[in-house]
Amino acid sequence: MEAKAIAKYIRMSTRKIAIVLDLIRGKNVNEAYAILQYTPKDAADVVYKVLKSAVANAENNLNADSASLYVAEAYANQGPTLKRFRPHAQGRAFRIKKRTSHVTIVVKERA
Repeated sequence: MEAKAIAKYIRMSTRKIAIVLDLIRGKNVNEAYAILQYTPKDAADVVYKVLKSAVANAENNLNADSASLYVAEAYANQGPTLKRFRPHAQGRAFRIKKRTSHVTIVVKERA
């Protein structure tokens, strides 16, 4: 029994989100909540919301007990990149890549 939640088109690079996801992978849900609450990264807020959604999916759709859930999988895939231009010296233009991510968290019940 596994429940998952996906947040798409998050305006943050996958590298920044992956740092936070590595902290909670394999942990119990309550421990993961505590870690995310005190992690001083902007990605922690996004991951917290996705984790909360995955736990709610497990409780409502699978009748799972939230105390026995753990983070089985947590990964961030690259989404589409927004390409923007910034004016630079001598009439040149520099490209800015505004990266997006798709965050996926899968929770399972510990046997």
